[in-house]
Amino acid sequence: MNQYIKILCLLVLAFIRNSDIKAQLCQGSLGDPIVNITFGSGSNPGAPLAAATTNYQYKGADCPQDGFYTVSNSTSGCFGGNWFTLNSDHTGDPNGYFMLVNASYQPSEFYLDTVKGLCGGTTYEFAAWVVNMINPAKAPGSIEPNLTFSIETNIDTVTYNTNNIPASSTPTWKQYGFFFKTPPSVTSVVLRIKNNAPGGNGNDLGLDDITFRPCGPKLDPSIIGISSTVASVCEGTAKSFTFSCSVSAGFNNPTYQWQQYASGNWTDIAGANSTNLVRNILTTTPAGSYQFRLTAAEAGNLSSAQCRVASQPVTIQVNKNPTTSVVNNGPVCSGGILQLTATGGIQYTWAGVNNFMDSIAAPMLGNITAANAGKYVVTVKNAAGCIHKDSTIVVVNPSPTAVALPSASSLCLGDSVQLKASGGNKYQWYPATYLSSDTIANPFATPPVATTYQVQVSNQYMCKDTATINLVVMYKPTADAGPDLSIMSGNSVILQANATGTSLMYNWVNATAINDPHLLRPTVNPTTDTRYILNVTSANGCGSAQDTMNIKVYAAVYVPNAFTPNGDGINDTWNIPALNAYNNFDVYVYNRYGQLVYRNSNINKPWDGNYKGKKAPMGAYTYIIDLKIGNGLGKLTGTVLLIR
Repeated sequence: MNQYIKILCLLVLAFIRNSDIKAQLCQGSLGDPIVNITFGSGSNPGAPLAAATTNYQYKGADCPQDGFYTVSNSTSGCFGGNWFTLNSDHTGDPNGYFMLVNASYQPSEFYLDTVKGLCGGTTYEFAAWVVNMINPAKAPGSIEPNLTFSIETNIDTVTYNTNNIPASSTPTWKQYGFFFKTPPSVTSVVLRIKNNAPGGNGNDLGLDDITFRPCGPKLDPSIIGISSTVASVCEGTAKSFTFSCSVSAGFNNPTYQWQQYASGNWTDIAGANSTNLVRNILTTTPAGSYQFRLTAAEAGNLSSAQCRVASQPVTIQVNKNPTTSVVNNGPVCSGGILQLTATGGIQYTWAGVNNFMDSIAAPMLGNITAANAGKYVVTVKNAAGCIHKDSTIVVVNPSPTAVALPSASSLCLGDSVQLKASGGNKYQWYPATYLSSDTIANPFATPPVATTYQVQVSNQYMCKDTATINLVVMYKPTADAGPDLSIMSGNSVILQANATGTSLMYNWVNATAINDPHLLRPTVNPTTDTRYILNVTSANGCGSAQDTMNIKVYAAVYVPNAFTPNGDGINDTWNIPALNAYNNFDVYVYNRYGQLVYRNSNINKPWDGNYKGKKAPMGAYTYIIDLKIGNGLGKLTGTVLLIR
């Protein structure tokens, strides 16, 4: 019975090894690549492959024809866009090469290599990355690549078929592979890649990153007490970590070796040969990433890296503490604003004098006093959760108390007043205009208009305070008694005086026949010619001014009966002075034919004896003077003789 079972198992094994099985990638843990064919990197095109590697012809340019290949880091614009554009290899390296294949018309092997340095009796994963180059939007119905991978030993052959590799809407690299076990004592195999589909209408592909890696049991590492395979600790902190790794079935007699990653390589840790490992982080351990992994192999193969599989790494991240900077804007003047500023983290916790606390990077305190002076400590936390304490010392200097006298004052235009400031040892006045000096304590001010002066007082700590003085400028008086006037005897008139200045008082001197001598524009009714004198005085002591005017009093309207406009300067015009006493009148003069030769209304203007710009002839002229005083009264008529 036992012999029967043994024969059956051998038959099944032979079937598996020699069939075109639908194998899969390694489901356990992998070792480091024993072989990693990347085709290199550089500028286009890459060098041709060794003659024994392929029976296709090399083309040292893009877009190889059927039965040709090239080694390239990119391809574009091939065959009218029927091929995809590739800008890099499958890893995204813009300089990384891949093998670009245009299939021959007949199915054939297009890649051959002998892989050496394997371990006998060891399971390996073979894998390669492939991309279908056909763009289905431009070349629908094209032939799809169909590859067979073969691993040959001197005992048997294992094959794997990809089936048709379908086109996609964008170029898509896909990894194909399977795992196999080398017979005992077999250390090399032959790899063949065959294209099962014909060329001529598609079946074009890219090939990259061919790897052989040991495949073994699933190694599942963990850090005891932590749910992740990454643990963090802040520099300067001592802590012990225990790593553990569960190992699934797969090796008959597994052996183990822990490794640490350093200087770009995994190195064995002496004596670390169980599934557990304890590592201590010291207070002196530099910040950085510390990685560990467990490797496993069958007994007797552990010393050979080609025979080992390895777990994913566990990582101890020793994080840097924050590098902090803490400053303040001091020395701060009392009454001012204290600005604290910390940098280097994402969270801040402040503590200071007078139970000060805050949780922002740059807190501000206003109206500072001497009680706010002292030490302020901030705890800074970075994104890794590490903290660092830092501090700054705040100095508060006393501020001066600015005094400015007088706080308000009045002065006459053109006069000066002395401003007086105290409280510090340095002074600056604003505005500086109309001051004898703007940098002394007691300048003289002579402003032409009302002005508010501000003085900035500084002490020995350069702390400042300000005070203000309001100056009111009073203008000196001016007097204008108004124009000379004429009235008829018995009438009154309002004087047309004007005055300027501040806080004025008025007084009419020689106040004859006046209703109020202290009005600017009183009413007067003199019976004889009178001179009136206006005296304007500033109630604030800014001086006085005086002006005079005359009133002519007429007893009646005298109308001359003759005049001689001959240019001798004597009686050259017909003038009626008393008309100046009337505001509303008309004068008409007619010749002997009844023609109006002269008219004058409201403004007394003597007749010069001309008519329409020419000299009127000598003779008698009739006049009518209408004084417009009502009921037909006040009309004067008569004749005037023009003599030449």
